[in-house]
Amino acid sequence: MDDDHGRSAAAVFDALGEEYERAFAGSPARHASLQRLLEELPPHGRVLDVGSGTGRPTASALVEAGHAVLGVDVSPVMVELASRQVPSASFVCADIRELDLEEGGFDAVCAYFSLLQMPREDQSKVLRKLGRFLTPGGVLAVATVP
Repeated sequence: MDDDHGRSAAAVFDALGEEYERAFAGSPARHASLQRLLEELPPHGRVLDVGSGTGRPTASALVEAGHAVLGVDVSPVMVELASRQVPSASFVCADIRELDLEEGGFDAVCAYFSLLQMPREDQSKVLRKLGRFLTPGGVLAVATVP
């Protein structure tokens, strides 16, 4: 992993803080994807939210629907905001490229706009890694911008 890249992404999102939520939480595409994810999840599912940001709207909606959420973000500021705003979820400050989690441990993995800061080669590696975190038949929801 490129340590400078991980630090620069964290710095960008640390600086954005709550502004990120105000700017991007209302995305119609994100909302539609999140609704479909909620429809596909089994009751009381385990969800990994990659690039969880402030915890809203994704982690918040998932927890409200009865799911267990682990949010991962490279920004300490975002993790602090998310932990405060969605206390029923768990959040860790980490780079998903380096995080080791249980294979097959999640019913769903979502990555809304969180791969944008990575080089294409890292994106491919991360997507394969996220697939390994899923239970058989699990749902992978990935969104980016055109």
